[in-house]
Amino acid sequence: MTNTPSLYIGIDLGTSGVRACAINENKELLFTCKTPLPAPLKQGLSITQAPHLWWEATEKVLHELLTHIDANLVQAISVNGTSGTVLVCDEFGVPLAPARMYNDGFCTEQAELIKSIAPSSSAAHGTSSGLAKLVYLQQEYPDATHLLHQADWIVGKLCGRFDISDENNALKTGYDPVNACWPEWLALLNINLALLPKVIAPGKPISNINNNCFGLKPGCQMVSGTTDSIAAFIATGSNKPGDAVTSLGSTLVLKVISDKPINAPEFGIYSHKLGDYWLAGGASNTGGAVLEHYFNQKQIDEFTEQLNSEQPTALNYYPLIQAGERFPVNDPNFPPRLEPKAKSQLEFFQGMLEGISQIELDGYQKLQQLGAPYPSHIETAGGGSKNTAWSEIRELTLGVKVKQAVFSEACYGSALLAMSGININ
Repeated sequence: MTNTPSLYIGIDLGTSGVRACAINENKELLFTCKTPLPAPLKQGLSITQAPHLWWEATEKVLHELLTHIDANLVQAISVNGTSGTVLVCDEFGVPLAPARMYNDGFCTEQAELIKSIAPSSSAAHGTSSGLAKLVYLQQEYPDATHLLHQADWIVGKLCGRFDISDENNALKTGYDPVNACWPEWLALLNINLALLPKVIAPGKPISNINNNCFGLKPGCQMVSGTTDSIAAFIATGSNKPGDAVTSLGSTLVLKVISDKPINAPEFGIYSHKLGDYWLAGGASNTGGAVLEHYFNQKQIDEFTEQLNSEQPTALNYYPLIQAGERFPVNDPNFPPRLEPKAKSQLEFFQGMLEGISQIELDGYQKLQQLGAPYPSHIETAGGGSKNTAWSEIRELTLGVKVKQAVFSEACYGSALLAMSGININ
């Protein structure tokens, strides 16, 4: 008797496009397909997008992916979406209005109302929260049957259920992951709780996929998803307390697994449920965007070759493009610190890298002060992860092993969720 190989698909609804990938039972990445999305429509603080664009892109990448693999071998699919992107639908899942995107800042009045009602520890504060947008959408479209997040809607398009969400996407909509419920204070916002989705953990079977236009076998499972950033974390294989991931993209984002939730909104810190544990983190305004502001790519490449991590500059920089920091200091007026003047452009560059590394250390120490474990090691994602000289500087600063993550694509993390969910013991 031979074992039939099994395949699993992850779908990533990103800010600029949709990706889908397939893995086998050995977690080997087989194929990845991607297609761009049109830019959202911006009108002042309002940033919206037509949901049918997500579905058309999802159809395209799935059809392309399934030309490379046997559709009959696909056992499950999971989807991630941008955190805080929401929409309202009728009972059949037909959107009643454009979706409000993750970075939409239009719902200022609703955010002020939430501020007066929601606990300070809630992640639903701010104009970009999913809850602020849903309060507005429910007011404007009282005939709505479902209030959903981006990933929830694509799940519904695949399996026919528009009443399911996951703990991570629901967090910024006010869901309480500690008590595993929609909190009672939502009623004070006149939210019709019957319109909110049932919330389950990421990586749990929802139902069979019933959209048969892809040629998938009967019984192929739709598995609950997560947000894009959590999927990227899962992709690295980090799964136990002390495992940490630093994303060195345009900004600096830190995440570490903790055995208890860490919520400190005054520092921009909140926790996502991750299996039996919690994922705590924060995002600084420093990062690659600051480097690109002062250096072109040719300079970055040349200076990287000349870095000497064993001879620190001691310039003590705090690299920011402009005043304002979120984490580990939360101060909208926090100034950049790029003095004293370096002796050369090379020294200036190394001082910037050392400064960003120090902010990374301060960030993990802040999380530790609040109850999270200090990292046992750090997986690194983003463009800066490829800079080995910077990794040496970071290791000397952080005092733990730093390495580039083998996988950090969100679609790969969703494929892992599709395969077995989050299995942390």
